Amino acid sequence: MFSRDLLDTLRRLAKFPVVALLGLRQSGKTTLVQKAFPHHTFLSLDREVTRQFALEDPEGFLRSHENGHGIILDEFQYAPKLTTYVKLESDQKKRPGYFILTGSQNFLVNKAITESLAGRVGILTLLPLSNNELIENKILPETISASIFTGGYPRIFAEKIVPTDFYPSYILSYIQRDIGQLINQRNISTFRRFVQLCAGRIGQLCNVNALAAETGVSAPTAREWLSILEASYIIFFLEPHFQNFSKRLVKTPKLYFFDTGLACSLLRIDSPEALHSSHFYGALFEGWIIADFYKQFCNLGIRPSLYFWRDAAGAHEVDCLIDYDTRLYPIEIKGGNRVASDFFKGLEYWNGLAQGDPSNSYLIYADGEKQLRKQGTAIGWEEASRLVPSLTHPSVKKKPR
Repeated sequence: MFSRDLLDTLRRLAKFPVVALLGLRQSGKTTLVQKAFPHHTFLSLDREVTRQFALEDPEGFLRSHENGHGIILDEFQYAPKLTTYVKLESDQKKRPGYFILTGSQNFLVNKAITESLAGRVGILTLLPLSNNELIENKILPETISASIFTGGYPRIFAEKIVPTDFYPSYILSYIQRDIGQLINQRNISTFRRFVQLCAGRIGQLCNVNALAAETGVSAPTAREWLSILEASYIIFFLEPHFQNFSKRLVKTPKLYFFDTGLACSLLRIDSPEALHSSHFYGALFEGWIIADFYKQFCNLGIRPSLYFWRDAAGAHEVDCLIDYDTRLYPIEIKGGNRVASDFFKGLEYWNGLAQGDPSNSYLIYADGEKQLRKQGTAIGWEEASRLVPSLTHPSVKKKPR
């Protein structure tokens, strides 16, 4: 069992009668809730007998498993209507942290929570291992290319599975098991190609019409499939920041994958060496850093506040903006291991328009030396793995390494 940065946050939210831990498959949700609540009764709704009982007789199901500690309902998306009865139990008995729900598809779980558990539930998201978690657990791959290529699924590290063995099976089971329930079976192979095309667009503006045309489906179908991938925690969108600088700004979001190892597999990159020489390396390094920012926010129990900025002509851009507590932190991301002066051009331009403080600007690159420059602060990827806590909780001191 690896230590997870979300553990303390998860226990803190147990002041709610219900806690929902959401996230993509095999991100470690089950292991984490069992560690956080070891005395709770564990019930997996992925098990057919358990699920059938919960669906046919929800009241009897909860009554049968009544106990003095609580209940973990794992893979809750398979019986979302159970929330009605969880709500009644929570209102009647008022037991903090009694019900712990986990789910892999937030479009099913969120609908149930919105309809039944509003105001009674604390919601958290668990994603694959963050860079800080890899460091803390002493399982960080030896090189940056290896880290990007391997990704962060706990099972890869726990069972020492080669990524080229793990991801094809994961992709196949995800498409057949989860997506197969949501789209026409005749479209499965087309959907698989669609996901591969998405991987080739990491860090790019998401042009739905172009994706649809290249896949051979309609634009509405492409939008629906993007929604399914987003709701299943495979991809996320980085929205443009709309602060008005009297400039026309791009309004289309950028597309990223939560796990770069999965993206590498979809792109048929079969080794860290192949990745390092690939023309996808820069985009995947950027996606690796931005996805890690997302994980850092989620592990703190804070809604991610991440954006990018680009003018409509595309002449000026900032890779990432952290918007937190009335402050904006512009961030440029470069995959090289050296710092060049022209890397700060986007930051300088943005600070000129926004009248920003260069001390709040960061350049993240593939080395470890910190450089305090007049245009901003250059930091290595390892320091970036703790950047969000340092900005949102500056008084919290990290334990020494």
